Amino acid sequence: MKIKSRVQLRKSAKNQLLSDITSIFGEAVKKLESSKFETANIDDMSLILVDGEPLLFQINGFYFPTVKGVLKLGLMKNVVTVDSGAVRFVINGADIMCPGIVDADPDIRENDPVIIIEEAHSKPLAIGTALMPGAEMKGNKGKAVKSIHYVGDKLWNFDI
Repeated sequence: MKIKSRVQLRKSAKNQLLSDITSIFGEAVKKLESSKFETANIDDMSLILVDGEPLLFQINGFYFPTVKGVLKLGLMKNVVTVDSGAVRFVINGADIMCPGIVDADPDIRENDPVIIIEEAHSKPLAIGTALMPGAEMKGNKGKAVKSIHYVGDKLWNFDI
């Protein structure tokens, strides 16, 4: 993965981005208000570099935090918790199936960006898109979350 272009965001675009992300992932994002935001185009996605670190990315018009961004910001909203048996599948890029889910934020709506964490240590494993509301994920059948980015993928290993 190589950066094709890198441009600093205007203040108005930065404020709109912060507003969008805050509405989904909560007030923890406010820590970034004084940071420098840049867009970096890589392959098929747009990364948002915050003070030079890839903390956010955009796919299909939606902004998602990277797993490293979740760790740095301590985001704990729109979270889906999986049991220890699901961890090895999630870190290999598998979609999240309902039987492996032990808890899900009830405010999650279909198509919302979500953070997948493991139950034992509450560490983030992946970022995905909800395929059903959070209230229906636990104890259901089928796929609950489409995995987009996970620990160990190209984005996780990306370094500037």
